[in-house]
Amino acid sequence: MTAHALHGDTRSTALYDYPGPKARRRHFYYGILSTALILLLLGWLLYLLFDTEQFTAAKWSPFTYEGIQKLLLRGLGNTLKAFAYASVFSLLLGAVLAAGRLSVHRPLRWLATLCVEFFRAMPVLVMIFFIFVALKVQPLPALVAGLTLYNGSVLAEVFRTGINAVDGGQREAAYALGMRKTQVTTYVLAPQALRAMLPTIISQLVVALKDTSLGYLITYEEFLHAGKLIASNLDYDLPFIPVVMIISPIYIGMCMLLSWFATWVARYERHSLKTEAVTVAPAGEETVLPGR
Repeated sequence: MTAHALHGDTRSTALYDYPGPKARRRHFYYGILSTALILLLLGWLLYLLFDTEQFTAAKWSPFTYEGIQKLLLRGLGNTLKAFAYASVFSLLLGAVLAAGRLSVHRPLRWLATLCVEFFRAMPVLVMIFFIFVALKVQPLPALVAGLTLYNGSVLAEVFRTGINAVDGGQREAAYALGMRKTQVTTYVLAPQALRAMLPTIISQLVVALKDTSLGYLITYEEFLHAGKLIASNLDYDLPFIPVVMIISPIYIGMCMLLSWFATWVARYERHSLKTEAVTVAPAGEETVLPGR
């Protein structure tokens, strides 16, 4: 046991000890060096942008046109629509496949496992192209179907692992109360596993949001497709750079909003009356037990 643990330092864990003075000093120097390198990289990128005259009014004035703004807004709306459909269907498919993998019936468990392993291994772009070209599906359903099959299979493993990670005593106690397997999973295991799974679920939804950009390859008019269409009609050098400088922060902002939403939900769950610990008064001398 370390000296920090002997003195009640709660920052030490079973995996590592709290760093001492030399380690803290070394980490401080590492931080300064990393910050300097990042600032140098940003400065070099800004130099290249100014050197190639990317901030001139001629290259940014087209974005003040109403037609281009409407095209970007329509592309952003199509991206959000595809993401909304893919998120809902991925969560539903993940729950169904996870239930199949947790089933006591062997054929159902094998079928669910086969689906999960196949769609996790298959590249998203290949699935989207197959659905769009071979099955002759419209761009939006093809994009949503490809994203759903991949992300749903990944989320199925997240759900299954999270439920299996709940302490086994919870399951045994529920069975001792006479609950059926479906009730145990729905009312006991899943609510406890959800708080632990939430960051991973949101991370996978962020992946789904970014993968909606694959829609431009099948002519779906999403946000990246709108940016490509705008850049192809501009008549100056390197037209893609201003477009990327507009599209990228919006994508990053949407991903950050998802992360913020996950943090808010986790904080709400911690303070919820359903999950908050209840203080039980200690038994006194006059406490009467049932049946006495």
